[in-house]
Order: sequence, then structure tokens, then C-alpha cells
Amino acid sequence: MILADYQQALNLTAALAIGLLVGLERGWRNRNDEDGSRVAGLRTFSIIGLLGGVSALIAEQWGPVIVVTVFVAVALLVAASHVMEVKANKDRGTTTAFAMLLTFMLAAWAASGQPVTALAVATVLVAILAYKRVLHGWLRNVTEQEISSSITLLLISVVMLPLLPNQGYGPWEALNPYWIWWMVVLICGLSFVGYIAVKLTGAHMGVLITALAGALASSTAVTVTLANFCRQASRKHLYIAGILLAGSVMFVRVLIEVFVVNVALLPLVALPLGLMAAGMVITAGIFWRNHKQAPADMSEKFNPPNPLQLITAIKFGLLLAVILLLSRALVDWFGDSGIYLLALVSGLMDVDAITLSLSRMAQEDIAPEVAATGILIAAVTNTLVKGAIFAFIVGFKQNLWLIGVLLMALAPGLLVGLLL
Repeated sequence: MILADYQQALNLTAALAIGLLVGLERGWRNRNDEDGSRVAGLRTFSIIGLLGGVSALIAEQWGPVIVVTVFVAVALLVAASHVMEVKANKDRGTTTAFAMLLTFMLAAWAASGQPVTALAVATVLVAILAYKRVLHGWLRNVTEQEISSSITLLLISVVMLPLLPNQGYGPWEALNPYWIWWMVVLICGLSFVGYIAVKLTGAHMGVLITALAGALASSTAVTVTLANFCRQASRKHLYIAGILLAGSVMFVRVLIEVFVVNVALLPLVALPLGLMAAGMVITAGIFWRNHKQAPADMSEKFNPPNPLQLITAIKFGLLLAVILLLSRALVDWFGDSGIYLLALVSGLMDVDAITLSLSRMAQEDIAPEVAATGILIAAVTNTLVKGAIFAFIVGFKQNLWLIGVLLMALAPGLLVGLLL
């Protein structure tokens, strides 16, 4: 009995704490208002929290109708207060009114035996209330493209993914619709994080910051953009450093993909890919130290591509399905050498699809060492292709030396990978 009373006291204290927490934020925000002019402050929210907690405790004996009745009464009082506030001050904001109702529900939830969860939700509520200006500032800067991208991400993950069958189809049962689309969601999510990173940091932060943030969305797009800048510059070191940094992010992205699909494969690729990324960063630092011009403002010219278009997601899913089929076919027809050939060809276009495919196949169909080697081949090939893209845009014959620089940066990791 004593233990039960002690637990009830803790739950009721949590309910009161929820009211105090929300009331503190509301009271502080309106601290300059005259006494009596505020709809609700520290005391009102504390009473609402205590009322919700007591109602929940009484409901344990008299039934849930008590909580419902008291909530309706609170809602009516809140509505009446809001109407009076609108008439008096022409303030049509309903944030405080809804915060009062939610405070009552959270307090009742806490007193019903879920104090930790209720306090956690109350903390989120306070954060939403406190970050009003920040949230409104973000909203003013959101574009139609970003809204559509967010909706697309929700569509392909929350709506489409659960509907797909989780079993193999086709030759060798290589095509699992659920798994293929889950990989589409993963890649789109990583790209979206990079896109948002560019928007938050701002392209005006300079070449190197933009290269790091943008590469998570598309290192190829960063390479093309910086190459166009480089073509117009008298000294190229700064932009080459940015391209090298963007290339290093690609290796980190590959490691994330391996970790998600087949964490057992990670020990075989972590060291070589990490060395390659480090080699790219060190080489970028050397070029950066040699540049003699101020960082360029890229805010006008660098526009990262929309990472979340439904047609783009479908195209990547089809590419992944084709590579899965080819991987299984080439293993049957040519053994390990077929995997290496596919990795080489795939790396010319895209490193994500072959990384995901080989990581999955390493679980059952091919040796982990073969999968790791294929991933390294694709990553190296893709990096060298970016060097060729740079040379083609800036001047092919005069800039082929960059491919040699890339090979030198990648050599330690590639050597370690072959030895492993």
C-alpha cells in the first residue's frame, strides 16, 4: 500500500511538473504583459497540470468518464478565454489554447502510470513553443521544391514501402521488391540530408563547406559545379581541393550503405575506404594551402539537384534491380571475375547501386572478400570518372594530371584493400 501511494505521489508530481514546464515557457514569453492580461501563465498551466493528474487518479476508482468530463470542462473554458482574447486584442493565435489542452492530457497520462513518456512529450511541446521564431524563419525559407521533396520521401517510405512483398522473384529469386525499395529510401534519405545541409549552411559559406555538404546529395553535381568555377579562375587549387573533399564524402557514404545492409562486411572495407577518404582529404589540404584567392561565393551558382523526385527514385530502383540480376548472372557464368567486371562498369555510372547489391549478396551468394573487392573497384572507378569529368570541362589535355593525383591519393587504401 505504501509503495502504491509513493508511486501515485511520483506520478502526480510528474503531472504538476508538466504544467510548470509549459507554464514557465508561456509565462516567460509573455512576461512583459500586465498582470491579468495574459490568457494563461505559470500558475494557470500548473493548475491545469495538477487538474489533469488528479482527474486521472480519481478515474482509477470512478472510471474514465471523470477524465473526459473534466477535459470537456477545461476545453470549454479555454474556448471561452480564446473568444474573449480575440475580442479584446484581435489576437487570433490558438497556440496557447491548444497547449493548455495538451498539457491537461499529458498530465493525465503521467498520473496514469506513464510519467517518463509524458514528460518527454511535454519537453517536445516546450521546444516547439520556445523555437517559434526559428521555426517560422525556416518556414519562410522553405521552397516549393523542398516541400515536394519531403512529401516524396514520406510517400516512398511510409506509404509505398510497407505495401511491397518481402520475398524474392525472378531468376535466382534475386528481386525482392521490399528490399530494393528500402534501398531506394536509404539513398534518397542520404541525398536529402545532403541537400538540407547545403541549404542550412548556405552556399555563401565557401567552396569547401559547400563541397562537403553537397557531396552527400551528389558528389558528381559538386564536381561539375566546381569544374565550371575552375574554368573561369586564374588559379585552380581551391576548386580542386573542393572536388577532392567532395570525393572523400563519397567513401563515407559507401561505408554508411555497407553498415546498413551488411554490417559483417564492414571490417573488410572500413580500413581501405577510410584510407582512401583520408588520402583525398590530405590531398585537398595540400591544394587548399596553395590557393591564392579568396573563397568564392557560390550562393548564386551552386544549386544542388532535387534529390527526391518520384521518377528519380523509380529509376534508381530499376538500376538496382538490373545490377542485382546481372550480379547473380555473372557469378553463375564467370565466377568472381564477373563481379569485378560488373563493379568496374557500374562504377562508371553510379557507386550506390553496386555497393548495395554486393553488400546483400555477401550475406549468402558470394564470399565477403569478393564483395569487398568489388565495392573498392567501383569506388575507385567512380572517383577517377569524376577526375575525367573535371578534365573534360576545364580542359582535357591540360588537366589529365588530376587523375594521377587521384590515383596517388587512393593508392594506400587500394593497396590495403587488395592485401585484405
